[in-house]
Amino acid sequence: MESMIWAEKYRPKDFAGIVGQQEIVKRAMAFVEKGNMPHLLLAGPPGVGKTTLALVIAKKLYGDSWRSNVLELNASSERGIDVIRSTVKDFARTKSIGNAPFKICILDEADSLTREAQQAMRRTMESYSATCRFILLANYSSKLIEPIQSRCAVFRFKPLSSEQLIKIIDSISSSENITIDSKGKNAIIEVSEGDCRKLENVMQSCAVLTNNVTDETVYSIASAARPKEIKEVIALALANKFVEARSKLLDTMLSHGLAGLDIIRQIQREILDLQLDNSKKMALINACGEIEFRMSEGSDEFIQLEALLSQFALAGEKS
Repeated sequence: MESMIWAEKYRPKDFAGIVGQQEIVKRAMAFVEKGNMPHLLLAGPPGVGKTTLALVIAKKLYGDSWRSNVLELNASSERGIDVIRSTVKDFARTKSIGNAPFKICILDEADSLTREAQQAMRRTMESYSATCRFILLANYSSKLIEPIQSRCAVFRFKPLSSEQLIKIIDSISSSENITIDSKGKNAIIEVSEGDCRKLENVMQSCAVLTNNVTDETVYSIASAARPKEIKEVIALALANKFVEARSKLLDTMLSHGLAGLDIIRQIQREILDLQLDNSKKMALINACGEIEFRMSEGSDEFIQLEALLSQFALAGEKS
């Protein structure tokens, strides 16, 4: 097993390697062919190719000299107004090197910028559009102020489907001589939640332990509870065995090192498969949302999980 990071090793080198975003790739290729483009806003969940697309655009436009004409910043660590007024503005106001018509500023996690920084950036984008184009990457485009969104052509990425993730798993396992059974593939897809970057990290961690990856290996590496364990907890609660359900839930959390928010999401996914009326399923999902909100506000997670189990026990009793 090579020691290099897989996320970099398997990063697509051209547009054809970007999976599951055909319409976006088609529009990006049109910009590259014309040698010009507006400011871009790439929005969507993590691990679906936003940063890769931005780098591929830069490399296709500038060739080997792309590093001289591209500034790449991560707004989550450099999110204040001073960075926009100094680093970004100084880069944007200077002419490009060589025959490039403009330079590119790639601002990753732009939705982490403070409100004041966004106000400063809107003016910079407008004033220096002749010498610099911005590519903003964001998980939540709604966190960007409207004036910035209106200045950009918006590309909305969608999560990768299970079929597309399986193709990536098969490609990597073939290159690295790893054997993964069907249950193992499903487990990788479940824990990665459509995030290709997370998928590669989980696969690399599993491959360090064994070349024959199973679902047991995946769940132990990813520190996630097996669906079977979550179903057992829910079944005990619905059977009005509250104390047993509580003990099983705590044992599952401690054995896998899970936080309350992690277990809530897994419980919510299993609710849809329960043999209950739709009205009871909706009530339980609503309870999950309420408990997750309480946890995010700082409530004790064990007390809140007990409260959730009590909701399941009451739903089972009514059934």
